[in-house]
Amino acid sequence: MTAALQRRLTLLHAVAIGLGSMIGAGVFTAIGLAAALTGGHPGLLYAALAVAAVAALCNALSTAQLATVHPESGGAYIYGRRQLHPWAGFVAGWGFVTGKTASVAAMAATLGLYLFPDDDAAARWTGVAAVVVLTGVAMAGVTRTAQATTAILMPVLAVLVLAIGAGLAREAPGGSAAALGVDSPVQGVLMGAGVLFFAFAGYARVATMGEEVIDPARTIPRAILIALAVTVALYLLLATALISGLGISGLARSPAPVRDLLETALGSGWGWVAVAGAALAAAGAMLTLLTGVSRTALAMAREADLPRPLARVHAGTGTPWTAQLTVALAVVLLLLTTDILTVVGFSSFGVLVYYAVANLSALTLRGDDDGRRPARPRPLRVPRAVNMLGLALCLLLALCLPPMSVAAMAGVFLIGVGGRAFVRAGRRGG
Repeated sequence: MTAALQRRLTLLHAVAIGLGSMIGAGVFTAIGLAAALTGGHPGLLYAALAVAAVAALCNALSTAQLATVHPESGGAYIYGRRQLHPWAGFVAGWGFVTGKTASVAAMAATLGLYLFPDDDAAARWTGVAAVVVLTGVAMAGVTRTAQATTAILMPVLAVLVLAIGAGLAREAPGGSAAALGVDSPVQGVLMGAGVLFFAFAGYARVATMGEEVIDPARTIPRAILIALAVTVALYLLLATALISGLGISGLARSPAPVRDLLETALGSGWGWVAVAGAALAAAGAMLTLLTGVSRTALAMAREADLPRPLARVHAGTGTPWTAQLTVALAVVLLLLTTDILTVVGFSSFGVLVYYAVANLSALTLRGDDDGRRPARPRPLRVPRAVNMLGLALCLLLALCLPPMSVAAMAGVFLIGVGGRAFVRAGRRGG
């Protein structure tokens, strides 16, 4: 059945989904990695956080603009298709579906490694079990997904608040600010910004679920901006606490800074709290990603950019059950057959392409609507300079990614574009 999705998500639900998407396992590691990339300089670390926050804000505002005009599932896939060209929408949707499917597999593998760091098989099967359980939650309906995300988010926030309090109350011994060195401060800031940007790039997840949001023209923009503001503030406080508690050199050298901070400030027995928090955060981000990817796949299937059966919606739960199960199967296959943690970097390029299309689409909004559909709601008023800055930052951060990651995702895009062109040519020939 290809019925429409049902509007069940309130503002509170939408904010919870946004926070659950951004406050994933990355918050437990990303700040330490960004500190290393910026050479152990506190000022450069804060600069990287500022650049990431500005890029995220520009993208969030562009997404909020478009969500008021196109309150449907699919996010930038729909925006690019409606505002630019069907090919632009396909590129955005393909980048999101493929890149984020790999991201879910990486999160599942990471969750397993948090719990079984010395047993690869146990870690993989733990990841598989997590995917199965979370898919079951997602299949129960979008309201259940929002409720589960909120339940997961609360203890994660409690762990981070504990870490912030412990860090701010402790002053680490001084260390060399430039202990690691950095070849180029500008390059260090941009690379650090890239890591931090992807750690909280889930702010627009609710836009991929626009067809299930109550009063989307008002709810989606508000939810995106509230969730982003809370997450940026949390990252800023946590970065300050980690610098205070571990010292900038200790932070830059730590693979698990939140764990190290709790063990240093509160005692060695507190490390498990950080591990539990990181595992829960990974599960929360996986749940929202599984939901978001399936909705984008649904939107693409409706337009025949993916197989039509993926557009089927369960009459009882209102979920795209075929797309949901297909995404879960793809994630499990990646978990069991691929060393996903070493190759998933290409998904970052896909995300940047996705948001670049969103910014470019927002640039085409004119007047009180999209210029083609007078009945559409009035878009959120955002200066065009914001859309242009968001587009420029997406392209700049993409250029700062490792060449192998860019090459890998370019190959994935070529497969998708070639496949779509072949199918379309066959339809015309028939």
